[in-house]
Amino acid sequence: MSGKHFKGPEVSCCVKYVLFGFNIVFWLLGAAFLGIGLWAWAEKGVLSNISSITDLGGFDPVWLFIVVGGVMFILGFAGCIGALRENTFLLKFFSVFLGLIFFLELTTGILAFVFKDWIKDQLNLFINKNVQAYRDDIDLQNLIDFAQEYEDVINTQCGYDVRLKMEIDQQDYIYTKGCVGQFEKWLQENLIVVAGIFIAIALLQIFGICLAQNLVTDIKAVKANCLPRLQSDESTNAFWSAATLNN
Repeated sequence: MSGKHFKGPEVSCCVKYVLFGFNIVFWLLGAAFLGIGLWAWAEKGVLSNISSITDLGGFDPVWLFIVVGGVMFILGFAGCIGALRENTFLLKFFSVFLGLIFFLELTTGILAFVFKDWIKDQLNLFINKNVQAYRDDIDLQNLIDFAQEYEDVINTQCGYDVRLKMEIDQQDYIYTKGCVGQFEKWLQENLIVVAGIFIAIALLQIFGICLAQNLVTDIKAVKANCLPRLQSDESTNAFWSAATLNN
C-alpha cells in the first residue's frame, strides 16, 4: 500500500452553508407566520371549532399567514436539511418547488396584465363582498380600517348626517373614493418601488434555485468519484485476504 490519500471533487462548503443560511431565515419566518396565524385562529375560536372557517362571510386575513407561512416553512425545511445533510432528494424538491412558485408568479403577472379589466371587475366584487362582511371578523375589520386610514381622511361618527352635506364637503368626513381606484392610483405612484420588490423576490428565487442545483451537481460528482474508489478498496482487500489465506 502506498499510503497516498485519494483526492477527488468535493462539495463546496461555500455553496452548502450559503444555501443553509439562505433557507434558515425563511424557515424561521415561516414558523413565525404559522405561529401568528394559529394564534389568531385560537383567539377567534377557530381551532376549537374548525367548521367555523366556512362561516365567515368574507375573506379571513389569517389565511395569508397560514398559507405563506406554510410554504415558507416547507421550503426552508427542505433547503436547510437538504444542504446540511447533502440530501439530493430534498435539494431537488426545494429547487423544483421554488421554480414552480416562480413560474406561477410570472404567469399570474402576465395574465393580470393581459386581462386587467377582468381582474379589476373581480377585485371590485371581492372588495364589495368583504365590506358587507365587515362585522363578521375582527381581522377583516382591522384590514379594511388600515386600508381606509391610509387615505388620510377623517371619518367621524361613521358618516352620520354626511349625506345632508354637499358632495364636495362629504370628502372631509367619509371616504368617497373606491378602494380599487385608490389602489390603482397608489400603484401608479409607486410603480418603481413595486417593480423593484418583485424583481428582488424573483432574483432571490433564481439565486436559491441555482445554489441548490449547484450543490446537487457537487454531491453527484463526489459520489461518482467515491464509487470507483470503494470498488478499488474492496478489490485490494479481497486480494490481500486471499494472499494471507494462501500463506
